[in-house]
Amino acid sequence: MARPSRPPGFDMTYRPDSTVSFGPPLKERLPWLVYLAVALLISGAIVYGQHAPTDTWLFKYVVEDDRHRIMPASVCAIILFCSAIAGVLRDQMRGVVVNPEGIVLRELLSFGVPRVRRWSWSQIDKVRIPKTEQKGQDLPVLRGHIGLDLWDGTSALLPPVSNMLELAMMLERVALARAIPLEGTTGMLDDLQAAGVDSKRAPAA
Repeated sequence: MARPSRPPGFDMTYRPDSTVSFGPPLKERLPWLVYLAVALLISGAIVYGQHAPTDTWLFKYVVEDDRHRIMPASVCAIILFCSAIAGVLRDQMRGVVVNPEGIVLRELLSFGVPRVRRWSWSQIDKVRIPKTEQKGQDLPVLRGHIGLDLWDGTSALLPPVSNMLELAMMLERVALARAIPLEGTTGMLDDLQAAGVDSKRAPAA
């Protein structure tokens, strides 16, 4: 369905000034960070054990007992450390990138296969902002996923990121400037409306 025509005053060429990346939230990154910490601890113990005094139990366990192992302790340390680094780096491949041209969604499929999806601003027919919850004087918290209705009739949900509110505000600012219909709002950009920029919002579901 064709997008409604833009009222005068909207800048159809508006775009963000820079590229901003939003990685996965800390609770999703925490397992790999814990694994990295454990790998560093074990690898450090193995390296220290190889240089420890010969009469210590750590030297005997790491060096002398190696003759009874299928794989040396040093090789285990290298494998453990490299796998932890690879896991943390792979985890950082996920997230949402907002750039002047549009939105980039980076995902990891089964077996760690990466997938990248890109949408230009002109391909987005509606931005759906979830409800926000205000707790005292703190910034509002988004409850749900940010959704995009696309030009071909499909829709996409953006994954949780480390700063959902900032991502929602950035997308809302672009939608207001380009007159992309909005469903919902963060309530943080009233200054744009006060300056004379009004949005053409769709009714909330």
